[in-house]
Amino acid sequence: MSKRPHILIFNPDQWRADVIGHFGNPAAVTPNLDRLVESEAVSFRGAFCQNPVCTPSRCSFMSGWYPHVRGHRTMFHMMREDEPVLLKTLKDEGYTVWWGGKNDLVPAENGFDAYCDVKYVPEKRPRPETNLHGADGWRGDPDGDNYYSFYAGKLEKAPDEKAYYDGDWAMVLGAIDFIRSAPQDRPMCIYLPLLYPHPPYGVEEPWYGAIDRGKLPERTPAPDWSKKPSLLKGIYDRQKLQGWTEDRWTELRGTYYGMCARVDHQFGLVLDALKEAGIYDDTAVFFFSDHGDFTGDYGLVEKTQNTFEDCLTNVPFVVKPPRGVPVKPRVSEALVELIDFPATVEALLELTPGHTHFGRSLLPLLAGETDEHRDAVFAEGGRLHGETQAMELESTSMSSPSGLYWPRVGLQQQEGPEHTKAVMCRTRDYKYVRRFYEPDELYDLRRDPMEVDNRIDDPELRDVLAALKERLLTFYMETSDVVPLKTNRRM
Repeated sequence: MSKRPHILIFNPDQWRADVIGHFGNPAAVTPNLDRLVESEAVSFRGAFCQNPVCTPSRCSFMSGWYPHVRGHRTMFHMMREDEPVLLKTLKDEGYTVWWGGKNDLVPAENGFDAYCDVKYVPEKRPRPETNLHGADGWRGDPDGDNYYSFYAGKLEKAPDEKAYYDGDWAMVLGAIDFIRSAPQDRPMCIYLPLLYPHPPYGVEEPWYGAIDRGKLPERTPAPDWSKKPSLLKGIYDRQKLQGWTEDRWTELRGTYYGMCARVDHQFGLVLDALKEAGIYDDTAVFFFSDHGDFTGDYGLVEKTQNTFEDCLTNVPFVVKPPRGVPVKPRVSEALVELIDFPATVEALLELTPGHTHFGRSLLPLLAGETDEHRDAVFAEGGRLHGETQAMELESTSMSSPSGLYWPRVGLQQQEGPEHTKAVMCRTRDYKYVRRFYEPDELYDLRRDPMEVDNRIDDPELRDVLAALKERLLTFYMETSDVVPLKTNRRM
């Protein structure tokens, strides 16, 4: 390319991959993503995150490292000053980096100056932004069955509001303003790590009413808990949703779908701003989530830190390259990982990375040269007994049952098997999860795509299990450490 492209990183939080129209989900309202994939982009149906909660996933996809490489396994172990972050690389390469949205990546003590030129703080508005984590009157009675459901439902706008003003709207509008006034002499990178569709599940019209509840796909029911990780049973008992009717689950799921529809609309607004500024064709667009969400599957809401169901680990991943880079628009069935994101940016910019990482460029896939990329994908989480620092004791939702995340995070303080260290090895047809302190998992995804029948002790799959264990050993040998590119002087 004659000049470096602009880069848009549109990064919603907790969007599971199956809530997309072009994947064949009739209830999903995602027209902007769907149009993009029809004509200009590739959408990866088999994209997987490397950890199913926010901070470890973000540390991974901004570095190209798996969480185990440097111990990024908790919400409170972010990227250290000497560790590579793609945003910093882009800034050092002359990009104007604009960051609008949540962090969950670098420690507060580091500051943001090394990672971006602008860490956007919106101007105060007549009505301050609303955060449903704080404005939590929707929870109701602590003894009720909505207290841990994360269900807020339809959000009411003020009479003079076009939308329910919150942090996401503030960041999207700020990004649009920046695009309109961006420097003309430097390439720009816009990083939009939004909160939606992270629960609480709440959204305003027209997106609340845009979802046809009758078209929602089947919900995965609660399984035989004796065959699933103990953390899931613990959360199931604590969330107290066993008495919910299917109509209530349908409303919760419809609201989540509406949240995704709102994010798709906001994505469209940013693309329109790029077009109006005349720089859309020269912009590489990356749309992906950090992880997924239960949204009622298995009778659960939210997510976990060390289980790897597809609803948590399979994420949207859509890439539109800039003009001049070959692309064959389609839905690709290739298995890819979020750590392939920085490798793809480096390939676009013809950058040699300054550290060893494990991402692989998606450019051959974009061009349609192949739909084979990885034979397996991996995710990991949890902790060893005695790793007190990985209990997330800093979480305000830990010690008291009044905390919204107490059903999950409270279990991480205990030394039972629930928060055990675990790793997933997933191929197209099978998923193996190695666990400490409790039984492993093995699923035949061809016969059991909902992952309810753990066949770890099934002799029929003995050879499959052996092959997956061997693949897992190879994975750890390949990625167990990184040797710095810069050597030290000896005496």
